[in-house]
Formats: sequence, structure tokens, C-alpha cells
Amino acid sequence: MPKDTSIKSVLIIGSGPIIIGQACEFDYSGSQAALSLKEEGISVSIINSNPATIMTDKVISDHVYLLPLTCESIEKILSEQQIDAVLPTMGGQTALNLCIEASERGIWEKYGVKVIGVDIAAIEKTENREAFRQLMVDIGIGVAKSKIANSFLEGKEAAQEIGFPLVIRPSYTLGGKGAGFVHKKEDFDTALNRGLQASPTHEVLVEQAVFGWKEYELELLRDSNDNVIIICSIENFDPMGIHTGDSITVAPAMTLSDRCYQQMRNQAIKMMRAIGNFAGGCNVQFSVNPANEEIIAIEINPRVSRSSALASKATGYPIAKIAAKLAIGYNLDEIENQITKTTSAYFEPTLDYVIVKIPRWNFDKFKGANKELGLQMKSVGEVMGIGRSFTEALQKACQSLEIGRAGLGADGRQSRNLEEIMASLEHPSWDRLFHIYDALSLGVPIESVRKATKIDRWFLNQIQDLVNMETELRRYSLNNVPEEFLFQLKQKGFSDVQIAHILGNVTEEDVYQRRKALGMRRVYKMVDTCAAEFPAKTPYYYSSYEGENESVASDRKKIIVLGSGPNRIGQGIEFDYSCVHGLLAAKEAGYEAIMVNCNPETVSTDFNMADKLYFEPVYWEHVREIIDLEQPYGVIVQLGGQTALKMAEKMHQHGIRIIGTSFNDMDIAEDRGRFSDLLKDLDIPYPKYGVAESAEEALEVAHKVGYPVLVRPSYVLGGQGMSIVINDEDLEKAVVSLLRNLPGNRVLIDHFLDRAAEAESDSISDGEDTHIVGMMEHIEPAGIHSGDSYAVLPPFDFSDVVIQQIEEYTKKIAKALNVRGLLNIQFAVKDDKVYVIEANPRASRTVPFIAKAYDVPYINIATKVMLEANKLSDFTIERKLWGYAIKEPVFSFDKFPEVTKELGPEMKSTGEAIRFIPNLQDPYFRHLYKEKSMYLSR
Repeated sequence: MPKDTSIKSVLIIGSGPIIIGQACEFDYSGSQAALSLKEEGISVSIINSNPATIMTDKVISDHVYLLPLTCESIEKILSEQQIDAVLPTMGGQTALNLCIEASERGIWEKYGVKVIGVDIAAIEKTENREAFRQLMVDIGIGVAKSKIANSFLEGKEAAQEIGFPLVIRPSYTLGGKGAGFVHKKEDFDTALNRGLQASPTHEVLVEQAVFGWKEYELELLRDSNDNVIIICSIENFDPMGIHTGDSITVAPAMTLSDRCYQQMRNQAIKMMRAIGNFAGGCNVQFSVNPANEEIIAIEINPRVSRSSALASKATGYPIAKIAAKLAIGYNLDEIENQITKTTSAYFEPTLDYVIVKIPRWNFDKFKGANKELGLQMKSVGEVMGIGRSFTEALQKACQSLEIGRAGLGADGRQSRNLEEIMASLEHPSWDRLFHIYDALSLGVPIESVRKATKIDRWFLNQIQDLVNMETELRRYSLNNVPEEFLFQLKQKGFSDVQIAHILGNVTEEDVYQRRKALGMRRVYKMVDTCAAEFPAKTPYYYSSYEGENESVASDRKKIIVLGSGPNRIGQGIEFDYSCVHGLLAAKEAGYEAIMVNCNPETVSTDFNMADKLYFEPVYWEHVREIIDLEQPYGVIVQLGGQTALKMAEKMHQHGIRIIGTSFNDMDIAEDRGRFSDLLKDLDIPYPKYGVAESAEEALEVAHKVGYPVLVRPSYVLGGQGMSIVINDEDLEKAVVSLLRNLPGNRVLIDHFLDRAAEAESDSISDGEDTHIVGMMEHIEPAGIHSGDSYAVLPPFDFSDVVIQQIEEYTKKIAKALNVRGLLNIQFAVKDDKVYVIEANPRASRTVPFIAKAYDVPYINIATKVMLEANKLSDFTIERKLWGYAIKEPVFSFDKFPEVTKELGPEMKSTGEAIRFIPNLQDPYFRHLYKEKSMYLSR
């Protein structure tokens, strides 16, 4: 049927700050849904407290409410706006829980708002573990043996009845919070208590554990005519026992028999129809016994999920966009296929390529954390590789992780400790995939690896093939490697770095030049959803080694924007926000805007955001060949955080134009030693410092500058490796650790300004003039990383003298660094004297916060200044903040209960929220100031 014309305005509920278990995939889904509804002439309002996302930007919706996700905020919006319907399926568990609470309070009924995309009863059936289990039994779907428990005694009785090993799953939680395996009776009481406390309804499901079974997901869409289609099948590389968010996943499913797949497909459709009569998206998880292909249902989520973003990028089928149109009444056959533009959305995508998703962890930020993976999600982001084979996609994903790996193994970072490797296979952590390669390369039989990991033998055979190819390559030198074999290596995803390492005595550049001489270059294939059965119109590409190249370079003037890769602590969604605005500004300026990124969760990798999207690792070899093909006017590295900046030196060496601030000027700012020398020349105060390359040198520097000292490496993000030390013994330990973990780096030792206040300025410079867009004062004192500090915009407690110094030093530094574009500077303030801590001539994590607080098109202006040699005087920058805005860091310490929550110079927060207050007498601010500040007497 056509759309429901009674719906003229829709409220979309967002997911709030980024936390482990609920990340930027909901920014992507919410943004897609909003744009989809706006296409239909519907007024869209969004509530979300996260300033770092594109979802909360004016380019996405008609009305943005940067408010806490509470029923009070919902009522405020409904009293101000005439809202006809609410769409709660795009904001993860947070949005669904808020929708339920508002329904229970009668808010939707009071304001005449209908819930679309799902119904409340469906949420109840899927989130209540006992209701879900009973529903599955009623419709004949297999489930693991289980019992519900609302008390400690009921839990003990359930365990006695089912027997060990067990799984405890709390109801109404996110990212597996409170869930866990219990292998033996002695551990049960602690695990049960943890689960009961994690559930908001004090309810857990005590369930039979199906260790070693295979895990699958299906992404479904249904319309109001009850038509259901399967968008994507996803297979977990890891067996049951690891949260799907922490599992390596593959699409399409690789090891399913057709009979089992058809059964699973039919069961998923039956489950979706059974939970309620609604139109929208759904994610279903199954477990399959590898011995006999018995299927049991794990759970069903009647909303877009983490896997929905992955499935959308894997297939090219925009699930959230179509789900939004289904929610307002359209049927699948009435909606255009976004890829072909000639067929309808009523089809099931077919893939002629393979995608591999690998999670990204940040255990380095949580010293002492239990790194073993289980039912509670611990990863902070993910990457996706696309290839013509599983191994090609797998190696691309490894290159995308930004953990210093050139692929899967064969790069000089392998482990040779067999005992350590075998323990890793049995107790999975972030590096188990690499240890599988290491085990096979040491000659451990595939069957032994399978028994230890329970990973399907097909996947292990594929990795064994890579090991065999490495062994074969060692027989040759670069000049006599058979051309056909070299081509096979590249088809299997081996990077030039890996090939150079295996051959020995040659460089990555040597391998590249050898390939080039042989005419062996990447070609680019289109992601087309239908295996080329219909011609695709969407310029969305991945690389491989084959004959035909489907990406034809135009003769337009082009700009390439390098993305920020996987989300991690210190480099999150705020950089994707910057990249998206950079793309939009480049298009507005008349350029062909090209995006390169590998993060499936983000808006920047939406195929309609750029003129051309390359879903490729932000890794030199891949970026270089895209540049070779496209021959852009230049490349923007300022917007993608440290990921893009790391490539600036190679581009500079190869004569590739860097748009905006030059490589040398960026390098002065990144190299803490060179930067301090610059400050000295400019007569700008800075903490006394020295540079050391050994522990002995560090001790000399510390004695010279005086304790306490801040110890840190050059060229890092998010305060990685930083620590404050107060004596020789602690300094020696810190320096030895840094040099071991970051070999080749220099260590900076700065005198630490104890109990100083901290401030930041964010500005735009055109090379001559500098405009400070925002100046913030931190509530916490210096010593706590700026990303973990509460920041207030504008400053609340600085004298005019201090503000004047900040303005003067910002303009001096911008001029000295020849900044063209963005500049973030961090300051320490003590006794009304301002010291400069660091300067970043690039996008910073505070950019979207300032843009939202002041309602300024910050990145757009900066990008146009970089691109067109525009002057700042060509733009009008009006700031609209009445009162104060506070940036609130958000943490995920609940995932690591064994880790200290103490904050310091190394960043630990996973996201942020924004809060507006009218004045400094606001009770929220007074309470925060009293609780957080250590310098109240100033």
C-alpha cells in the first residue's frame, strides 16, 4: 500500500553516547532513516544527547534535540512539536527501552503519537527471556534448555535442573551486560548475582551452554503486506561462547548446507511473523550443532542492530533507509532499489564477493583487564574487508585494524612460543586469529587447532592455504618469483609488506615496482547487490586482482578524503563526523568527492554520502593505488584523525598534494620536541621538557626539569602510553615500557604543572587570519586527559588576562605553523599564566561538540578554506549559544570490573554527551563543579 499520509512528522530516538555494545552503527541507521523520511516530505525530529554524530546535525533532520534520553525530554519535545509518530528502532536498546517507558507512562497516548517500525508487544516478547523462550516453543522453533529466575533461589533451582555448563543471560540488557558462562558449581553464585543485578527487571535466563556450536545471523525486512525478505546471512568465524560483537564474522555464510540454510531462513521468517504485526527490520541469531545441523534460536531483535549496518555495507542494501519507508506504510515492491535504480526493493541481495568483519579492541587502555572473550562484549569498534575470496577479505580486514599488522601473519610480528599460542587458542582473546596462523605455520595439525578453538575446519583450511603459500614463496627471490604465483599471492590478499618480509632483503617499494613492471595492479569491482545480474548505478567499490576494472576515473577535479578507520578510544565517531562534512563541503565547492574508509558502522561509508566510495583499508598500499587510478587534485588528511595523518609523510615523499596544512608543519606539531622548540622561538610559555631515547637519558632529563613529570611518546593519539611519575624508579619503568611497546619512538619528558587548570581552543586559519570558533575550560585539573574531562563552553572561571593570552597564543601558533584549516590547542593555566601543552593542526574530538553548541558549520568552512584558498573574511561565522554547553565524557568501565576507574593522562572514555545550562547557578553545574573540581579555591 502507499505511505500513510496521516504521518506528517516523525520523532526518531537516538542511542545516546557511544559505549561498548552500542556504537556508531546507530548513528548510521538513524541518519539513514531520517534522510529516507525527509525524501517523503515528512518533518523529522531527532532526540539524541551525542554531539559527536552526524545524526545530530542539521543536514540530517529538521529539528535536533540535544537532550538527555529521558521521558521528561520526550514530553518537552511533544509539547513543542506536533509529532504524529515515533520511530524507536534506530537507536538500539536505549531507544527501545525509552519507548517502552514512555508507553508505560502513557506519554504516546497522551500526545496522540503512534509507535511505528515495531510494536511494544514485540519488544516485550523479545526482551523478556522467558516470553521469548515460550513463544519459540509455541511455534515449534528449537531453543536451548532453560529456566527463568527472578531470585537467587530460583536461579539455584534452575541450575540444579539443567546441569553444568550453563549460560546466564540477564533480561533487557545491552552488549551481553552481566551475561556469562558458568563451567562449574563453585562459580555459579557469583555469576548469578552479577546477572540479577545487571538486569533492570532483576531477571535472568539460566540456559544450557552449547559450547562449540556454530553461530549465524540473518537480517530480515518485512512490510505491511507480510512480505519478508532475507537481506544477508552472516556466519560467525568464532563458535558459540563469544559475543557476536566480539566475533569475527563472514558474509555470506560459508559453511552452511543448503538444506540447513533453507530451514534457518524459514524459521527466521516464522519468528519475525510471530512476534508482532509490524513493518520494519529484524535481526535473528541462531546456533547450529556442527555434528547434525540441529538449529536452535538464540534471540531476535525487532530493530536495526550492530549487524544491520554491517549487512547494509556488505550487500549495498540500505536496511535502515528501507525500514524507515516500510514503517510509514510502503510495501517492498513500491520502493526503488537504491543500487540499480531500475528494480524494486523487493529482492534478496546476491553477493559475488566475500566480506569479513573483525572487531577492534582497546585492552591497552584497561591495564589489568581480563582479555578473554565471552558473552559480554568488549570490543570498541570494527573493520570490514571486501574481497573475491575469504582469504583476500580476511587479510584486508587485518590490514584495516591499525594494530601494526600487514595482514594475517608473515609480517615479522608472529609469535613462536607454542605454549603461549595453544593457550590463546583455548582461551580466546583479541589476537587468537593471529595465533591460529602462528600455530599452523609451526606445524600444529589443523585437527588440533580445530579441537582447541571449535572453529569450523573450512576456515582453518583457508588459513592453512596462506601458510602453505608463505612456505612456497620462501623458495624464491623477488626477481624470479613466477608471475602467476605472485598474482595468486595478491589475489589471496598478501600485502607488498608481507611479500617483502617473506622474501627478505627487499622493501615494500621493491615489491610494488616489480608488480608495476609486470602490469599487476588492482582493479576495482562494484558492490551491486545482485551479482551483476542488473547494472548498478551506485559508485561503491572494492579492489581485487582480476581482469576488468569497473571504476572509471572521470576527468573532473577530484578530492580524496581519508577516513579514520575503526573506532577506538581516542579516535571515535567525531572524526567520521568531520569526514562527512568534508565530503559535503568538497561537493558544494564543485569537486568530485571520493571517500576511502573501512569502517562498516559509519555514515562516511554510506554509498550515497560521497560521489565515489572505496571500501578499502586506510593502509598505504591500498590508498596509493586509488590515488594512482583517480589522479586527484589532492588528498585531505586533516579530518580522519591519526589514521590519515600517519599517511601524510608517505604522500609528501611521493609528491602527492596534501590539502590544507603541509606535512612539514603538521609534523612540527606532532613531534613534541620540534614543537617545544617552536614555542621557545615564539616566546610562548610551555612546561620544561626534554627528549630521551633510553632510560638513562630520561633520568637525566627528569632531574633537569624536576618532578613530577609527564612521560609520553611522540606521534600518538588519545594519550597512549602517557603517565605522570614522581620518582626515578617509576620513571625508569615507564620509559622501558614505552620503548618496548613503541620501538623506534622517542620519549618526551615534560615537567607536570600540578593542580593547573586546563583549557582548549579550536580555530580555523586561512594561513593569515585565525578565527577562534570555541574556547573551553575543563572542570578537572591538568593531568586528566582532555577526552576524559568535563569541558565547559565558553570558559566559566578564567580572567580576561587568561583569555587574552589564549587568544594571542592561538593566533601566534596558527601563523607559525602556516595552518590552513583546523587547529586545536590545549593549554594549562596556573596563577593566571598560560602554558601551551600541545597543538593539533587537524580535526579534533571537540570539533562536533563546538559545532553543535554554537550551531556553526565548522568543518564546511574549514574545508572550503583548505580547498579554494578562500579567506576567512569570505565567511560569516555566527555563534548562537545562549548560556553554556558542557561536554560529558562517558565510560564503559562496567565491561571491565577488575580495572581501576582512576583517570589520568591516558584517555579511557568511549563517548560523550552534551548538556546545555542557562547559567553557572544551574544545580547540575554546581553539583558537577563541587564533585569534580580539585581547585575550588581559585
